[in-house]
Amino acid sequence: MNNLYDVWRTRFFHYINEVQKYMKYVFTGHMAIVFVFIIGAGGYQYSEWLKTNPTNFPAILVTAIVVGLLLAFSSPTTLIREPDQVYLLPLETKLPIYLKKALNWTFWSQILVVVIPFIVALPMLKQLGQVSTSTIGLTFIFVVLMKWWNVQVDFAFRWANRGHAVWGDRLVRALISITVITSVLHMNVWMMLIVAIPVVYYGFTWMKQKTLYPFPYEHFVKLEQNRMLRLYRFANYFTDVPHIHGSIKRRQWLDALYKMVPFNKENTQAYLVFRTFVRTDDHFYLWVRLTAISALGAFFINMPVAVVIFLAALAFATAIQLKQALISATDFSMYMLYPLPAAYRKLAVHKMVRVANIVQAVIVLICGIGNPLFYVGPIIMLVVGELTLRMTK
Repeated sequence: MNNLYDVWRTRFFHYINEVQKYMKYVFTGHMAIVFVFIIGAGGYQYSEWLKTNPTNFPAILVTAIVVGLLLAFSSPTTLIREPDQVYLLPLETKLPIYLKKALNWTFWSQILVVVIPFIVALPMLKQLGQVSTSTIGLTFIFVVLMKWWNVQVDFAFRWANRGHAVWGDRLVRALISITVITSVLHMNVWMMLIVAIPVVYYGFTWMKQKTLYPFPYEHFVKLEQNRMLRLYRFANYFTDVPHIHGSIKRRQWLDALYKMVPFNKENTQAYLVFRTFVRTDDHFYLWVRLTAISALGAFFINMPVAVVIFLAALAFATAIQLKQALISATDFSMYMLYPLPAAYRKLAVHKMVRVANIVQAVIVLICGIGNPLFYVGPIIMLVVGELTLRMTK
C-alpha cells in the first residue's frame, strides 16, 4: 500500500515541477498585462451587453449548455507510464489505491474549468434569467457533484471500452449534465427526479462494467503521452522544449503561393524560408492561432484602447516567435550547401515575417469593420511587428 502511495507522490511532484518549469515562460509579466486588459475589456463588454440585451434571452439554457459541455470533458490524469504495463502487474490488485489518488487530482485540477464559467454567468442568470440567489447556490453544488460524476464515469467508460467510442460517451454525459443543470436552475423537481434515473443508471452501469476487464494500460499510457505532448507544444510557442520535434505537412493547397517568390539565385533563402513556414506545423499553426485570436478580439472588443493594446501584444508575439523560430533552427538544411552570404537568411526571415504580419493585419481589419476606429488596430500591428523585427536579435 505504501509503495503505491509513494509512486503517486513521486510522479505527482515530478509532474508539477515539469508543468511549473515551462509555464513560467508562458505566464510572464507581459502576458499578465495582456490578460488584465483582456479581462477588463471582456468584463466591460459583458456589463454593457447585460444592459442592452432583451429579457427574453435564454440565459438558463445557454449557461446549462456551456457548463454541461465543459463537464463532459473530464479526461483522467493518471500519470501512468509505459513501464507500468510490466512493473505494476504484481500490484494490480492494489491499483485502486493509486487510481483513487489520480481521480481526486483530476477532479480538483479541473473543477475551476466549470466553476469559473458558472461564476461569470451569475449576473446573466440573476438579471436575465430571474434566478434567485438560493437557486444559484443549489446549482453550484450540483455543478460540483456533476463534475465528480463525470470524472468517475469518464474513467470507468475508458476502462471498460479500452478507450474506444469516447466521443459517444461524452455526448451522452453532456446531454445528461445539461439536463441536470437546466432542471435545477428552473427548480423543476419532477425533472430533477426523472433525470436522476439516467445519472444513477449510466454511472453504475460503467462502474460495474469496468470490474469485468483488466486495467487497459495501453490506452491510459497513450492518453498521458498525448496530454503531456499538448503541454509541451503549448509551451514550445514561448520557449524551446526539447521534447518537441515539429511535424511537417505538404499543404498542397498552398503550393500556388510559392510562385510569389521570384525564381532567381538571390531569392533562394526566401523560397526556403517560405516553404519552411508553410510546411512546418509549429510555425504555421502558431501564426494561425495568433491570427484567429487577434481577429476575434477585433470583432468582439469595442473599446479602442483595449483592442489596440490587445492587438499590439499579439503582433509582438507573432513577430518575435516567428522570427526566432525561423532563424534559430539548428538542424541541417539545404541552404547550408548554397554559396550565399549568411545575411541572406536573416533578410529572408524578416521578409517572411513582414508578409505574415501584413496578412494578419488585413484579416484583423476585415473582422474589425463596424467597430469604432477599426483601422487603428491593424496599423498598430504593422508598426509593432516592424519594430520587433528591427529591435530584436
